[in-house]
Amino acid sequence: MRGDDNKKNRCRHEGNKRMIPRYSRKAMADIWSADNRYKIWFEIEVLALEAMAKRGTIPAHVPAAVRAKGQWNIDRIDEIEKETRHDVLAFLTNLAESLGEESRFVHQGMTSSDVLDTTLSVQLVQATDVLLADVDDVLAALIPLVEKHLDVVSIGRSHGIHAEPVSFGLKFAGHYAAFKRCRERLMAARAEVATAAISGPVGSFATVHPEIEHYVAEKLGLVPEPISTQIIPRDRHAAYFAALAVVASCIENIAVEIRHLQRSEVREAAEPFGSGQKGSSAMPHKRNPVLSENLCGLARVVRMAVVPALENVALWHERDISHSAAERVIGPDATIALDFALARLAGMLKGLDIYPARINANLEALGGLHFSQRVMLALTQAGMSREDAYKKVQTIALSVWDARQKGDDSADFVARIRADAEIAQHLAPTQLDECFDLKTYLTHARQVWARVK
Repeated sequence: MRGDDNKKNRCRHEGNKRMIPRYSRKAMADIWSADNRYKIWFEIEVLALEAMAKRGTIPAHVPAAVRAKGQWNIDRIDEIEKETRHDVLAFLTNLAESLGEESRFVHQGMTSSDVLDTTLSVQLVQATDVLLADVDDVLAALIPLVEKHLDVVSIGRSHGIHAEPVSFGLKFAGHYAAFKRCRERLMAARAEVATAAISGPVGSFATVHPEIEHYVAEKLGLVPEPISTQIIPRDRHAAYFAALAVVASCIENIAVEIRHLQRSEVREAAEPFGSGQKGSSAMPHKRNPVLSENLCGLARVVRMAVVPALENVALWHERDISHSAAERVIGPDATIALDFALARLAGMLKGLDIYPARINANLEALGGLHFSQRVMLALTQAGMSREDAYKKVQTIALSVWDARQKGDDSADFVARIRADAEIAQHLAPTQLDECFDLKTYLTHARQVWARVK
């Protein structure tokens, strides 16, 4: 049976183990299925035959005959591999059973790595195309969050402490810029791994002409590996998985922000929560940021692939297979997990709840302390030394902070600044009005957004 006839075996038989179904989306999981892998193996072998026929080294009818007659069966390949302990040989043996005379030309002059490494390149390219579409969905979900909230003033935080006001929309604009960079990194990573190696044992081309490699690569949408040993150099794959890890970290970055914004003490935003959804088995009131927390966990899984990918770079001489086992795990796991995470992130962003009243309440929670720098700068511009201005403003600011910590919610920074006699000697009421104008913090918000949109 051809691969199309083996669909029933997809979930049962996976030479490349994939993520658990809970975190697997079909399009990405199918890329790593045995069915897809054997289809690519078959295509590589037939393309190599076509190139050989063009060179006149095999009979002209062979490629078409193999393409028409060639069949494989996953169960039969399993059976043969139990004896041969070699996956490519098991496939070739099973393929030969359907071909007859033409089978002697298949895999001529090639080595297993020609098939395995070129197939991995095809699969990684296929996987990256899925991931690129996922990133596009995330970008599309971020745009309305930015544009709807560009004019919403919120409190910015550094070290988790109230700092100065910022456009709430710019919070999402920063993540939009990050995912645009992620897209560029994925494009670069795709190009990095989109190489084919059909160079024979130890990469010498002694038994297979470079034109074969060029033909196969072109037909598969790849480029020939400039210098392969018996394998494609693994620094390419290390760079690829490092790029995936950066994307995963950008996912975690926005997930951490949303987790914080959903905290009971903050409540400025919250993940979507379905009508029948339950937050806790014990506490009916709970609405937890489970999607964001899940994304943080999946990001760790993707980043986990980086170390083995880096360690796969150093191999013995022209080849060994110490990289192989690791790649059979990290290839499917990292791409499947990242695909799921990106899709979950896009869905979460599309349904994100924003609470303007809470944003404003948090902004006003410390009685205007966020205006401290503007007052200090105004004092220096009015002639006071920076040291004296800082000390004066800090003294008033800390008195308000301490009073509010003790429960005096009436303590107000703006009022105490206006009432201070020394400050009044330097700044007129209208000048103080300018210090306390929230619109100042939105002055360049649209300009900043335009830089990255």
